[in-house]
Formats: sequence, C-alpha cells, structure tokens
Amino acid sequence: MSGSSFLVLDTNVVLYHLGGRLQKPLEKKQYVISIITEIELLSYPPIQAYEINLIQNFINDVTVVELKNPIKTETISLRKKYNLKVPDAIIAATAFKLGAPLLTNDKKLLSIAEIETYPVGLISS
Repeated sequence: MSGSSFLVLDTNVVLYHLGGRLQKPLEKKQYVISIITEIELLSYPPIQAYEINLIQNFINDVTVVELKNPIKTETISLRKKYNLKVPDAIIAATAFKLGAPLLTNDKKLLSIAEIETYPVGLISS
C-alpha cells in the first residue's frame, strides 16, 4: 500500500471488520470513512441496539469525512465515468480527494483507475 498514513474504508469492509469476518485484522492506521458509510452503517436493517453501540464505538475511533464541494464535484465525475451508485461514487470520491487508498471488496470500486484500491480477504463461511 502507498505511504499514506490513513486508509478510507468502504462500508462492506467495516461490516466485515465488525462482524469478525476479515482474514487479517485491520492494520494499525488512521482510518477514514465517508459520511455515507456512517449513514449506511447506522441504517442497515435490521439493526439491533447492541449493533448500534458497536458501530458508534467504531465511528468514534475513525475520522468521518463530510460531503464538501470538492468531494461532490468528484462524485459527479466518477459516477458519470463508471456508472456508479451515488453512495459508492461518494466513497470513491472521498478516497480520491484525500489521496488515500480505499479498502473495498466492491468490484466496481476496485476497477476505478483514479484511486488506489485494495480488496480484503474474508474468512470463508
């Protein structure tokens, strides 16, 4: 991975992490999530009270990036170019504007040339 001191996490990676499904634990780095990831995590149905607490504790330990104009502009560009869903385009644009790698298992996001992306290994079920 690049020399960046932080990594952007896609929602799927956070869910794998919180669910104990990653083959390797996340490295000791500063993690960043988009405001979209926070929204997706806290609105994931059906969510139980203990899961909300787990998610809130995780969110308290990472940096949440708000949707500002530069990210919005890049979101539009990436959405048009790669035919992405809006949430995915926002997450990708966040990584792009921060110049940070994105950890994801989303095939579309892994194919974006403008950002450095890495998949994560999962424990097989």
